[in-house]
Amino acid sequence: MGSILTGLDAIAEKIRPELDVIDAVRETAYKLSREIVRSSSTTIKHMHRGEVDEARAQLEETRVLTKQMQDALENAPGISRGGFVGDAEKEYVEAAIVVSCIAGERLPTPEELGVEGAVWLNGISEVVGELRRHVLDLIREGEPERAEEHLDAMDDIYHVIMSFDYPDAITLGLRRRSDAARGMVERTRGDLTNALRQAALERRLAEVEQMLAEE
Repeated sequence: MGSILTGLDAIAEKIRPELDVIDAVRETAYKLSREIVRSSSTTIKHMHRGEVDEARAQLEETRVLTKQMQDALENAPGISRGGFVGDAEKEYVEAAIVVSCIAGERLPTPEELGVEGAVWLNGISEVVGELRRHVLDLIREGEPERAEEHLDAMDDIYHVIMSFDYPDAITLGLRRRSDAARGMVERTRGDLTNALRQAALERRLAEVEQMLAEE
C-alpha cells in the first residue's frame, strides 16, 4: 500500500536550502547588529566627552555597519523587522540624533538614516535619556542656563512620541518608551529648577558681598 505522503522527502529537501540561506543571513546580520550597538554606544560616549570629531567618525562607521546588515537581509526579508535588527537600527538612530542635538544641527530623517518610521521614533525616544545626562553634565559644570534648551528638546520629543497612539505591533513598543521619557523629563525639570535657583541665589550673594565690600 502506498504512502499518502508521497513526495514528502523531495519537498523537504527543496525547502532545506532555503532555510540554510536564511540561517546564514541571520548569523551575519546578528553579528553586525552587535557591532552596530557597540559602535553606537561609542559614538554617544564621544559626544558626552565633547569629542565631536571622534563621534562623527564613529557614527560613519555605524552607518556603514547598518547598511551592511540591511544589505545582508535582502535575501531574508522575513527577519528584517523587529527583533535584534530593529534594536540595532534603533541604536544607530539614537546615536545619530544625539550627535545632531548636542551639536545643534538639523535632525536626520528616517529616509536619510535608511530606517522605517517606527524605528526612528523608538530611536529618538531613547535620546531623552542621553539629553538628561547632558543636562546633568551642564549643571555640574555650572552652566544650568545652557541646559534649559536641552530640557526643552526632551519635552518636545516626549510630546511628539506620545502622539503616536497605535498598537505596539505597529510602533514596536513605543508606548513603553514614551512612559519612560515622561518620567525622565519630569525628574530633569526638577533637577534643573533646583540648579537655576541655586545659581540665582549664588549670584545674589555675590552681589551683596560686592556691595558690602564697596561700602
